[in-house]
Amino acid sequence: MPKDLNIGMLGYGFMGRAHSNAYAKVNHFFDSPYRPVLKAACGRDEAKVKAFAAQWGYESTETDWRKLIARPDIDAIDICTPNNLHKEIAIAAAEAGKMILCEKPLAMNAAEGLEMVEAIEKAGVANTVWYNYRRVPAVTLAKQLIDEGRLGRIYHYRANFLQDWTIAEDLPQGGQGLWRLDAAAAGSGVTGDLLAHCIDTALWLNGSFDTVSAMTETFVKQRQHNLTGKVEPVKIDDACTFMGRFKNGSLALFESTRYARGHKALYTFEINGEHASIQWDLHDLHRLNWFDHRDESIVRGWRSIHVTDHDMPYMDKWWVPGLQIGYEHSFVHQVADFLDNLGKGQSTAPTFRDALETQRVCDAVLESAASGQWVKVPG
Repeated sequence: MPKDLNIGMLGYGFMGRAHSNAYAKVNHFFDSPYRPVLKAACGRDEAKVKAFAAQWGYESTETDWRKLIARPDIDAIDICTPNNLHKEIAIAAAEAGKMILCEKPLAMNAAEGLEMVEAIEKAGVANTVWYNYRRVPAVTLAKQLIDEGRLGRIYHYRANFLQDWTIAEDLPQGGQGLWRLDAAAAGSGVTGDLLAHCIDTALWLNGSFDTVSAMTETFVKQRQHNLTGKVEPVKIDDACTFMGRFKNGSLALFESTRYARGHKALYTFEINGEHASIQWDLHDLHRLNWFDHRDESIVRGWRSIHVTDHDMPYMDKWWVPGLQIGYEHSFVHQVADFLDNLGKGQSTAPTFRDALETQRVCDAVLESAASGQWVKVPG
């Protein structure tokens, strides 16, 4: 029988729902040594957190995260708060001996992230950061093909993440649901929100960055702030484009924006190697596009691999071949890996230290955009 692992959830928005769903589903599909128990949900609005807890089956609620961390019946803290709260909560949870699962990005910047890493490692608590796209089966399959050397030497890695939800100039900034437009809560705009996903995936698939050169733009310079009622300067980046070089010598080209009309969540990457290329699109997340120059010329071309067979990553836990899974399952996979690794005494990537590398790349990108110069990525 699996052991109970009591979860304390901090936040009840989009990610709170995604993570709660994963905890609820994981033991139905994976043979895990632990069973997540939805012990307590925490949020500042008592009525909303109680409604969230009732809907998702949490046993109790709190409105003060410090009380949640202090509870002896909580084993793991899941941080789904705005970015400016990550550091204080994570360090307090580590000092209390709690396991920590933290939403991305890790922190407001790399300096904060380093403090978090040091506290986590000093406490020796299990930890992971929710860069969930690693665990989309098609992306995990891409990792397998790269590690097997099927692409050969890598020449190019390009990625984009395009949205259009902030184009309206009368959209306010700050407060619940719009804190990502407030630099005081988010730290940065698309760089820390969308590009962070692209960067994490790239680090996992293609290794560390060496140097970057970036530009950013804030298209709407002022917005009314929901918390103050005043029109205030917008200090986040609405769009960011950067090029760079990986340490393996391959070239990087990345773009992210919230001003690409017609795109709600277009995340794609393509990797070009000596022998083969791969391409993935979040809109068709169950497919991996593959081109192999070694194929006989009369049949050579791009092929679309339907990632549903049971010899493909994670898919033996789900349905029969030919039936696809979706976005929410990537979170189930991360919980399953976390529980399995916990039973083995192993870490679950991306750890806080892994996510610190992503944070350092984000910082270098923003530094380059501000200075107009190439910047070497630390580490």
